[in-house]
Amino acid sequence: MTKGDIHKELIDLHKKYGPVVRVAPNVINVDYPELIKKVFTIKDDWKKTEYYLASSALVDGKIVYNLFSQLDKTSHHQQKKPVAKFYSPTGVASVEPHVDKILTQLCHELDTRFLSGPSPQTSSKGIDLGRWILYYTWDVVGAITFSAPLGYLSSGCDFDSTLENAEKALDYFAWVGCIPFLDHVFDKNPIYRLGPPGFGGITNISIQRLVARYQGLDKDYHDAQKPDYLDRFIEAKKANPESVDDNQIVGWLMINMIAGADTTAIVIRSAVYYCLKEPRIWMRLRDELDRAGLAKDQAPLGYKDVRGIAYLEGIVREALRILPGVSGTLERYVPAGGVSLPDGSFVPEGCILGFNAYVLGRNREVWGDDAEEFKPERWLKKKEETEEEYQARLKAMNGADLSFGGGSRICLGMHMGLLQVYKVVATLAVCYDVELVDREKEWKVINSFFARQEGLVVNMRKRG
Repeated sequence: MTKGDIHKELIDLHKKYGPVVRVAPNVINVDYPELIKKVFTIKDDWKKTEYYLASSALVDGKIVYNLFSQLDKTSHHQQKKPVAKFYSPTGVASVEPHVDKILTQLCHELDTRFLSGPSPQTSSKGIDLGRWILYYTWDVVGAITFSAPLGYLSSGCDFDSTLENAEKALDYFAWVGCIPFLDHVFDKNPIYRLGPPGFGGITNISIQRLVARYQGLDKDYHDAQKPDYLDRFIEAKKANPESVDDNQIVGWLMINMIAGADTTAIVIRSAVYYCLKEPRIWMRLRDELDRAGLAKDQAPLGYKDVRGIAYLEGIVREALRILPGVSGTLERYVPAGGVSLPDGSFVPEGCILGFNAYVLGRNREVWGDDAEEFKPERWLKKKEETEEEYQARLKAMNGADLSFGGGSRICLGMHMGLLQVYKVVATLAVCYDVELVDREKEWKVINSFFARQEGLVVNMRKRG
């Protein structure tokens, strides 16, 4: 876990031992896509383990649980219900103008910092596009949540170390979740905090912005006629005073920041990287966008305009499959009565079953012998397939997809994340010629539950 390659280790273990691997005395990792619907249900009978608790925050000596760290299903439902509608496709569409401003700024920063000068159409410099994508996603979180970017694009750096500390917090979360009681020694210690950077910085930003909103100190950039998520959360508090307090609002704000930036950046990076590793994929995407009448003078492209482009959907689905943003294992307690696995073995109540989206995304019974290959075409209907055959294959692939979790615990920000991935990838494709500096070099993936990457270094030029 501490080496950051647990996803690869699990693949090797499953290749050696099969679909059932005991990774700890009471923990079994399974590669059975057919069990996903049984375990990840709306009823939430398979309880989350204590692994997730470390993503909580300590506020004024009290542990504040968020939608990710809340284990009790009743409390989770109470936290989710007041705000779920704001993350629906309709709710997400209302904040797309905030996203557009930041996507426009991303293109502006790339243009002025790297693509201007004596020869504005070209750049011989290698651009760490992956880093700029991360600045973009964090600034989007600021824009949709607080009506203002956090400032990473404009500064061109991690000026306040929030991004660095977020990575360290995830590194800590990945290992301390395996020994949950240690979190109370290091991060949640009521006497003196001993641990490495946790999610305290994000908690502080959330509290500061909430106080500023209450005191009217953000009027320079906040327009109540263009509501952000903080507006929606305060609205939810007013509508549910008996169940929503300021600590709950802080919990919602934390989820937006912790889960909204890094995971979205991961998927955008993967989509761009794997397209550029096989330039034919990038070129076909450009052709599909051109045929749809989408051009750089329309940038940033609207979600409704790009969402229906089948090949782009194939790229996004493959990016989610080949390297899920959450590549850590999702653990659940086996409920009363135990469970029989497809191989006939029995797992008693109280044991832990683990499901890893990276592993499931390489199940050859579902994905075929080319499961390790990035192939957007696998999501499209083959010429020789009947519609019935295609729908059956699509159903099997959808059933093996755990990239956003499932059941009542499915990622609340799924639609927000997808909106950004589609828009950013399509906008980059219509605006720029992009190629990897070294197509033979593999990038680096560090899996701290979120699988962050390093090495998306490109040459770019504006499209003519």
